Amino acid sequence: EMENKWTFLEEGQKRGVPVSPYLNCPAIVVKHRNEEGGMGIYFYKNATDGGDWIIQERILNGDWVTKHLPPNAPLSTFRVITQSRGAIDVTKECKVEDVTALSCVFRAGRKDAQTDHDSILFDIDVKTGKVLGGTTNAHWYRLGLFECLPGRCPWRSSDHDVTHHPDGNIPVSGSVVPNIRKMLHLVETSHHMMCPDVPLVGWDVVLSADEKLPVCLLEVNLSCNFFRGSFDRKVYLQFLEDMVVRMQGMRLDADREGKKFK
Repeated sequence: EMENKWTFLEEGQKRGVPVSPYLNCPAIVVKHRNEEGGMGIYFYKNATDGGDWIIQERILNGDWVTKHLPPNAPLSTFRVITQSRGAIDVTKECKVEDVTALSCVFRAGRKDAQTDHDSILFDIDVKTGKVLGGTTNAHWYRLGLFECLPGRCPWRSSDHDVTHHPDGNIPVSGSVVPNIRKMLHLVETSHHMMCPDVPLVGWDVVLSADEKLPVCLLEVNLSCNFFRGSFDRKVYLQFLEDMVVRMQGMRLDADREGKKFK
């Protein structure tokens, strides 16, 4: 259910999780300042009133993020992956210490891009907050048979050899994300509060210019990937093994009892 953007925001606000704020009004009207005759006018019914649109003020990048970006860059988020051992056995109570932040990536948006899906992916050391090398994944989003031709689209991303943002040659690698432990603690507690029985969650975290809400969660991704971020493979693989062993045990128990395994 948390994959639904509106459910996530609504439940997050109920449970005291710092999600990105939204406007609580039935609808908005957007008009072009010059068009006449009923043209250039658009009506949006708010999700708060049963509509399809989540209406929010635009969130601006905070100072640390802004200084690592070119002019007219989009909101640039941090993708943090967390794992919950509470998913291994959902009959037991999940504790906050059962949730661990595995990786963190700074998605430094490109100049004139609308979103940070077009970005340089800078790996971050989750222990120190130090920004490491960057890479891209833009080829993941290239569609069409033409892109299959030799030389058109690379099969793999480059190594993490980018140290500067290419739009302005802005140094990024070597910087330190402020209060990295606070950010990671936020996503760990949020995973525990909102979806402890989900094994792996990808969080889009914002360091915003809003002094009242300097850190907030934009959305949650349950079909997530690491976005080329580094992580402790031993911890991750042990988690996967424990999960598989638990499911195998549940299947054997169901077979012995003559029940259908779900």
